[in-house]
Amino acid sequence: MTIIDKLATSLNRRDEGPNQELATYIANRDDRMAVKELVDNLYNRDKNIQSDCIKVLYEVGELNPTLIAEYSKEFVALLDHGNNRLVWGAMTALDTITLEKPEAIYSALAKIVDIAGKGSVITRDHGVNILIKLCSIKHYADHAFALLIEQLKSCPTNQLPMYAENAIPIVNDKNKEFFIETLFSRLDDIEKDTKRKRVEKLIKNSRAIFR
Repeated sequence: MTIIDKLATSLNRRDEGPNQELATYIANRDDRMAVKELVDNLYNRDKNIQSDCIKVLYEVGELNPTLIAEYSKEFVALLDHGNNRLVWGAMTALDTITLEKPEAIYSALAKIVDIAGKGSVITRDHGVNILIKLCSIKHYADHAFALLIEQLKSCPTNQLPMYAENAIPIVNDKNKEFFIETLFSRLDDIEKDTKRKRVEKLIKNSRAIFR
């Protein structure tokens, strides 16, 4: 059996079980040939196979990011694809390899931010995660943080608490004021009391930590 034969679609399965099992199998065996076969089939004529391939690839990335890191250009190219499943799948894959290939991800940052801003919730979630990870790398931190602040200013309020909470590890004495001011400026936009309280708590804690 080829790797494609083991995909959920090929097995006439509608659940993700086979794809997740395949990703674990590939990651545990460091199977680079299997990864290449999946990448080669991202443009398969069958859209279901395309979707299964990107699913397995980003699941492999979660488990063993070095296995898919060399395909950063292929994932960036997919951000322009007409199939939204491939778009958010590619952004997910890029998220998993950001710390493996920061220079490659940074070079594509303009496109990543653009697609994240106009894409699905999942696409934006992973785009923001990429920015947060780049903020942890000194060489890219200033630019990535500026872009992250723009995301915090413009993102839907439903996502704001999660994005801000995820960003806490990269907040420091240098950027804390921008972070706190940005969150404070969004408080009146938040209609749900529970989400507003989460942001208020972050502001309070950030002020306490970085006095």
